Parts: sequence; structure tokens; C-alpha cells
Amino acid sequence: MRNTRKFSAPEPSMRRLPAYLHVLMRLLKENCLFVSCTFIAQEMHLDPTQVRKDLALTGIVGKPRVGYSVVELIEKIKAFLGWDIQWNAFLVGVGNLGTAILGYRQFRTFGLNIVAAFDKDPRRIGKKVFGVNVFSVEKVSLFAREQKIDIGIITVGEEAAQEVADLLVEGLIKGIWNFAPKALVVPPDVIVENAQLSVSLGVLTSKMKLSEKEGNIFR
Repeated sequence: MRNTRKFSAPEPSMRRLPAYLHVLMRLLKENCLFVSCTFIAQEMHLDPTQVRKDLALTGIVGKPRVGYSVVELIEKIKAFLGWDIQWNAFLVGVGNLGTAILGYRQFRTFGLNIVAAFDKDPRRIGKKVFGVNVFSVEKVSLFAREQKIDIGIITVGEEAAQEVADLLVEGLIKGIWNFAPKALVVPPDVIVENAQLSVSLGVLTSKMKLSEKEGNIFR
């Protein structure tokens, strides 16, 4: 069945918190000790009230006329996002996108540890990509159960995505980061986050097209 799990925290807020974290990390490098909702709102072009509501989800309490401790706020946001612990992950599909993800070491600072990759192409199996071993996709369920893997990353094509999702579920993986343009069918206790690049690109280009029609973009 399709995943219909509900969460108490609003999803738009969960999507804004990582962006706040980028601002805070910059402030930390600049040795700023405190920050206000107004400042974060100005940086993000948001309403200060919305920022305050988002930050309240983390449980932090600001000080009147002082604001929030930058260090404490960073810790609170990381804890809320689950970035204060390590999540072991498997990646399935070592094509161009999968290889790029394996090479992005910044994921480790977010607690994501990709411990192994899987593919069906014999030319890739048995090799290492950015230090990560590539195994046959047939082994993903067994290895996932043995190593108690938390997250499965799907970077295969649309036609193979559901089959891979089934293998990850069989491996008792409870979180799937899906980059395939495919709506997955999973049990209710499995969380799926769809990261469809074409959707993001479509939003960008449609906004540009509308802006061009309004005379705001000139070729």
C-alpha cells in the first residue's frame, strides 16, 4: 500500500529548517553568538513570525532583546532533523546520479553514512566508487538485514525503482530516499521521501517562463 504516514510537524517547516542551519553555520564562522528571528527572516526573505514558529518546533526558547544562542540553535535544529546521530545507508544504482551522491562527502556532516552501493551491471560490481564498495543488487536485502541499515537511496531508473524498493523493504529498511520518477508502493511503517530533480527543475523553468511573459526576463 502507499505510504500515508502523518507527522505532527508541518512539512514546510521541516524543509525550511535546513536552510536556517546554513545561515547559522555561517554566523558561527563569523563568531556571532546570538541571532534574532528577524535577522534569519531577512536572510531567508521570510516573515519573522513564521521563522519563530519554525524554531519553536525544536524546543528552543529565545531570550528577550537577545535572541537565540547560535550554538544552541544549531544543536537544536540538528537534533530535530536527526542530524545529531549517524544513519547508515545503502545506495542502489551506481550511474551518473548515484556516483555523484557517493562523491558528495558533505552528507556525512548531516549524519548520512553510505556504507555500500549496489548495481546490476557486472562492470561496476566489485569496484569502489569514492571509497564505497559496489555489490550485486541481489545481495542488498541480506546485507541490509545483517548490518541493520537505516536508509535506502534509490538512484535507478523508473522501470526498476519499485523492484529496488521491494528489496529494501525486504531488508527491513524503514526509510527510502527516492530519486526515481516513480511513486513507490511501500508498507505504512516505511517512510519515503521523493527527491525528484525534474519537479524542482520544472518549478524553476515555469517561473522563468511566467516572468518572461511579464517582461521581467530579456533574452
